[in-house]
Amino acid sequence: MLINDFSGTHQNPFKSFLMGGFECADHLNAFGNRVDLFHASGHDIYLEEDFDQLNGLGIQIVREGIRWSHVETQPYQYDWSVVEQIIHVSQLKNIQVIWDICHFGFPDDLTPLHPMFARRFSHLCRAFVTKYRSLVRNGPLIVTPINEVSFLSWLGGDVRGTSPYCVGQGWEVKYSLMKAYIEGIEMMKEVDPSMRILVTEPLISIVTSDPANILSLVEAEKKHIEQFQVHDILSGAMCPELRGKPEYLDIIGVNYYYNNQWINETHEFLPWGEEPAHPYYRTLHSLIESVFQRYRRPVIISETSHPKEDRAKWIESITKQCISIIESKIPLFGCCIYPVVDRPDWDNLDEWHHSGLYDIFNTNSLERVPDIASIIAISKFIKHIKALQSIADNFYYRNSGVYID
Repeated sequence: MLINDFSGTHQNPFKSFLMGGFECADHLNAFGNRVDLFHASGHDIYLEEDFDQLNGLGIQIVREGIRWSHVETQPYQYDWSVVEQIIHVSQLKNIQVIWDICHFGFPDDLTPLHPMFARRFSHLCRAFVTKYRSLVRNGPLIVTPINEVSFLSWLGGDVRGTSPYCVGQGWEVKYSLMKAYIEGIEMMKEVDPSMRILVTEPLISIVTSDPANILSLVEAEKKHIEQFQVHDILSGAMCPELRGKPEYLDIIGVNYYYNNQWINETHEFLPWGEEPAHPYYRTLHSLIESVFQRYRRPVIISETSHPKEDRAKWIESITKQCISIIESKIPLFGCCIYPVVDRPDWDNLDEWHHSGLYDIFNTNSLERVPDIASIIAISKFIKHIKALQSIADNFYYRNSGVYID
C-alpha cells in the first residue's frame, strides 16, 4: 500500500460518471501491417456526429488517442493537425477528453527496445502538453501515457503479436515501456504540474483449478499479482532506479472485459453470466476493492464492453457492480464504455467485433447503427447512477472530491 493514502487531495476531475472511448490503436499487427482503427472505424469523418451522439446519451467524457505513429513521422517533428481537430470539436461540443499518448503504436523506426525509445516518447509527451495548453489554457488535463503496458509487453515481448515481435522478453519490454512512461510524466509535469495521470491497465483474476495443491495455488497467485508490476514501478515501490513516485499513481483505470478471469493451468476463461456464479469467479466489486485496498487511489473502469448479443446484458451487469462499489464508499470516479463505435479486428480487418453501442455494417459508408438494447441499458445505467447522487453528500465523498453528474 502507498504511504500517502487516498485523501481529499485526489479531487475528481471528471465531468460525468459515464464515459465513452473511441478505438485508436495504431500499432503493427501480428502480420506486420500498420493498423489505424481511428480511421477504420470512421471516427475521423464522423467526429462531430460521434460526439453529438454521446451528448445525446448524457456522456460528456471520451477517451481518445493522439496516434503516435501519425503524429511523429520524422523524429522530433510533430503533425498535430488531427489532434487540434479533436480539441476544437471537443471544446465546441462540451466534451471532456482523456488523452492516450501511446495506444499500442509507435513510429516505424522505434520499438520499446530501441535505445532512444524513452527519449523520443518523453519529448513527444512534452510537445503534446505544450500544444494542448496553447489551445486550452484552463481546466483539467488528463493523460494516459501508455495504455495497457502489461498487455503490450506480453503482446510484443512474449507472443510476437506486435513490435518488437519477441518471445520470452516480456519483462524487458515492460521495463523499457515503464522507463518511457515515467520520463514522459516528468516532461509533462515540467510544462503543466497540475496535469493528471490516468493509469489504464487490465484488471484480471487468475486462479488455480486445484486450490488444494499449495504449489498450484502459489503459482496462480504469482501470475495474478504480476498485473500490479506497472503500478508498483510507477509509484517507485519497484525498480526505483526508474524514478517512479507515489504521486504518479494518480487515478487507477482498470480495463475489464468478459474474458479477464481464467484458470492458470488451462487458460480456460471463467464464465461471467452463470447463475449461480462459477465458484472461482470474482465479482468486479471484489477485484476493484482489492485494488483500492492495495493503493488507496481513486478508480475508474477505463474500458469495458462485450461483443455481439450479450452487450446489453454485460452493461446491466456492470451497472449493478458500479452501484455496489459506490454504495461501499470506494471512490469510483467513472465507467468508460469501450469502444462506443464498432471496430474491426486488428489482425483481420474484415472481421468486426460488434461490441460498441453503435454497429458498423456498411464498411464503405461506415454509417453508425445504434444497438437499441445497449442504448436502453446505458440509459438505465445513467438513471441508476444519478439516483445515487445523495452519496456525493456523504462526508467521505465530499472530502474526497467524488461527484456524480
